[in-house]
Amino acid sequence: MRLRALLETDALGLRLLGGEDELDRTVRGVMTTDLRDPSRYLSGGELVLTGLAWRRDAADSEPFVRILAGAGVAGLAAGEAELGAIPDDLVQACLRHRLPLFAVNESVAFATITEHVVRQVSGERAGDLAAVVDRHRRLMTSGPAGGGPEVVLDLLGSDLDLRAWVLSPTGRQIAGAGAPLPAELGAALAAEHLAATRTGRRGPHRAVARGTTYSLFPIRNSGRGAAPASRDVRESVLSDWLLAVEADAGDWPAARLDLLQGVTQLIAVERDRRDAARTVRRRLAQEVLELVQTGAAPAEIAARLRVAAPVLLPGLGTAPHWQVVVARVEWGEGGTGAPGIEAGPVAQSLLEEILVDPATSGPDSADRIAVAHTGDEAIALVPLPAVPDSPVTEAETEATVAAGPGAEPESEDDEKGPVIDGGAGLHADALLAAVRGPLSAGLDGDGRLTLGVSAAVHSAEGLRGALEEARHARRVAAARPGRVCAAGHHELASHVLLLPFVPDDVRRAFTARLLDPLRDYDRRHRAELIPTLEAFLDSDGSWTRCASRLHLHVNTLRYRVGRIEQLTGRDLSRLEDKLDFFLALRMS
Repeated sequence: MRLRALLETDALGLRLLGGEDELDRTVRGVMTTDLRDPSRYLSGGELVLTGLAWRRDAADSEPFVRILAGAGVAGLAAGEAELGAIPDDLVQACLRHRLPLFAVNESVAFATITEHVVRQVSGERAGDLAAVVDRHRRLMTSGPAGGGPEVVLDLLGSDLDLRAWVLSPTGRQIAGAGAPLPAELGAALAAEHLAATRTGRRGPHRAVARGTTYSLFPIRNSGRGAAPASRDVRESVLSDWLLAVEADAGDWPAARLDLLQGVTQLIAVERDRRDAARTVRRRLAQEVLELVQTGAAPAEIAARLRVAAPVLLPGLGTAPHWQVVVARVEWGEGGTGAPGIEAGPVAQSLLEEILVDPATSGPDSADRIAVAHTGDEAIALVPLPAVPDSPVTEAETEATVAAGPGAEPESEDDEKGPVIDGGAGLHADALLAAVRGPLSAGLDGDGRLTLGVSAAVHSAEGLRGALEEARHARRVAAARPGRVCAAGHHELASHVLLLPFVPDDVRRAFTARLLDPLRDYDRRHRAELIPTLEAFLDSDGSWTRCASRLHLHVNTLRYRVGRIEQLTGRDLSRLEDKLDFFLALRMS
């Protein structure tokens, strides 16, 4: 803005005392000071406001004005509240240094002038930034020369002093300027955004986290896979990115809100490009899935896997092992579904996000994940790098010779060559650890996400079994309570597989019959029979280990166990009764 505009604003109460020829100077900021030498705080272009507390006599005016002029300030505004009329020595010093001088009426607060200047300067910067954003949008739309969303986020920081981050639906940082957003904070903001979006409220959404206010702008997917604007919000809520801005947009002018909407549209271009890059991986997964489900020959499936491996794991020398992950998103209480909602694409997009390492940032971090969808189900084909056999030691050679020529290999892996790197496999619980909070908020009301993970397989022959295993594990997860649930292959060989399928009324009756007498007794006598029972079973019925674990004398433990047997009519020395108590505790 220009100095002339300040003079023309009656509400500011400014009166020009000198420097009429310099009123076209540009004001880039405002500073209030009563220091004798404020040069260290000046960068040029400021309107300096002063109450004249620095002036002790007439000789002080000249050095003060010389410092301001040397720093390149736009003008000086002196308040009349301290000395009444502005001293003539200050007027003359400003004339000598061609520094515009204004008198500020004592009825006008410096804060009023500061707020006006900041608002005007910020608005003009927003206009300049809008032109830059528009130019950048055209670059990114026409080709890859734009530089990505980080460029625009840098501009928001430098020109408007706004810190901003692009986040995935689970709160993972995709882009940002400056310091990265802590993972826990990103997840909390994503949860706020998803919960607000589910209510149908229009963005930006206001969120307060760790004492700081953020404004959350949805980034709508505008590509070929985007849902029409008229479709149910549940088709996009779990796949849209968001722009988190460290500011309260509630009192922003319309021009600034329009600018941020333009920024979200620009970032949506990057989102579309990311989705286009995933097309090849999705197609590979779809082809392999169709071969597996139609019972194709293992050799044909293996050929498709050889095509997929270089795309998903470039530079890999040997064929990898594979895991299968199955996910399903269901809307409607009891998994009955919601009419008209295509859950398959939603589950596909969500599974691609879940399989990304939450500590990894950037839009292209899922380049080793191939996810297809069929019906309401998404299926991921996840490659695991194989590690070569470890060298055979002399001791192992002697052991083989001693065993004789007919000895079997130590393990199945010895026969097959490469073995799985133990740390590389996917684990069901770990997959959802970082995303459970945000996704629960997005699913709240009538949605569920269930996920199953297979064991690793080393060949095409095992892929069909892995798919069935992952589907069985997902059904185990679906039988559990909660909005977001997962189960792994290891649970399919356990009693855990059976418990979820026991009808609720049977579960309640079984546990009540065994445990309610103990709970009642504990409530009346504070006897801790239930914790004692759990510790006794965990100690495999060992009196000494259980007493040590509970810090009890063995006689006290025997008394408690006797009381449990008396109240329930069971005998904890019998395997059948131990098993019943164990299952009751697991189902309670």
